[in-house]
Amino acid sequence: MRQTTSVDREAGYELLKTGSIVNFEIVKTDIHEGPDPSEFSVEIQLAFPPDPETEETDLRWGAFGFLFVIGTLSFADARPREASVIDYVENDEFLLGDFIGSLRWEGAALRFSADYLRGRRMKTDVVLQPDGSGRLTTTGRGMTPVRWLERLQGEGRMRLVKS
Repeated sequence: MRQTTSVDREAGYELLKTGSIVNFEIVKTDIHEGPDPSEFSVEIQLAFPPDPETEETDLRWGAFGFLFVIGTLSFADARPREASVIDYVENDEFLLGDFIGSLRWEGAALRFSADYLRGRRMKTDVVLQPDGSGRLTTTGRGMTPVRWLERLQGEGRMRLVKS
């Protein structure tokens, strides 16, 4: 397990707080078959509606926070697969450096993409577009991404715990 500084942890908390209040809607959920029944992919189309007063979406101020929340939830739910068990630590944390290392710009889109991270099979990809649309895709994670989004929309219990 990597060590995290108090500055990193506080920055992570701020991103979690910001990301947890981003307004979004689930537009469509598709299931795509994989090579075997447990390896199916879930693709969720998202919309980030504009604020009626400003015509801006919450992505303008909350994109990084939203992606950090998804990354944190994905990391927390991820488990090892096959040889990755060697690097797996039960009480590990998703760190700010992990997040930054998983981000990139693709044209005008902001993308978070995580495959394996310290023994955890994340297989999570999120693309946010400047037009206020997005796509969350996971592979071999079951329907867990639907639960993450439901929790963010207040349909499940979610709370920030400081250690």
